[in-house]
Amino acid sequence: MSAKKQSEVTSGAGLSKQRVVAEAMRLADREGVDGLSMRRLAGALGAGAMSLYHYVASKEELLDAMIDVVFGEIELAPVETDWQSAMRQRAVSTRQVLARHPWAIGLLESRTSPGPANLRHHEAVTACLRRAGFPVLMATHANWLLDSYVYGFALQEASLPFDTAEEFADMGEEVYLPQLPPDEFPYLNESAAALVAAGYDPAEEFIFGLDLILAALEPLRESA
Repeated sequence: MSAKKQSEVTSGAGLSKQRVVAEAMRLADREGVDGLSMRRLAGALGAGAMSLYHYVASKEELLDAMIDVVFGEIELAPVETDWQSAMRQRAVSTRQVLARHPWAIGLLESRTSPGPANLRHHEAVTACLRRAGFPVLMATHANWLLDSYVYGFALQEASLPFDTAEEFADMGEEVYLPQLPPDEFPYLNESAAALVAAGYDPAEEFIFGLDLILAALEPLRESA
């Protein structure tokens, strides 16, 4: 082994898989996952790039581990919780976790080598729906529907140009309304003005939509 390669391997002293994954997540949280590379990660850890391969064999294995941490952060309701409350708690927690790790939105269901937290999460969700009386196929429909809603909302929320109701109100008055002359866009102008005046908070839409979905699923469970 050349002196350079030996230096790269030995400069990883003090590393662990947990530390490598944690630093990768910090980089992804700041800069997104597309720019994450083993060399970039090694630089952030003060280690040689070759030393990382003692802990993860490839970037795909690193992503598997990162996604497993994300699933581990999602709170699941106790087993005795009724199914709607359990699914609501899980959805709210998932949204909060994805707000911290927006890079994960498109990766949660993409892993072909899921880790233990990933599998435990999906087992718990499926078990909750099956114990509630949903047949296998209907439980699958419900799971897909809930995940599609939560992930889609998280994706849209991550792209919004404001973070709070106050920022939305400011943008409504200063940015949106001037672009909506009432003679040309009467309904958009009316809506924007009314929402700003009411102190509308777009974040509240999440629970509104989620509760509609849960309510729509209940008769399907009962009929099944």
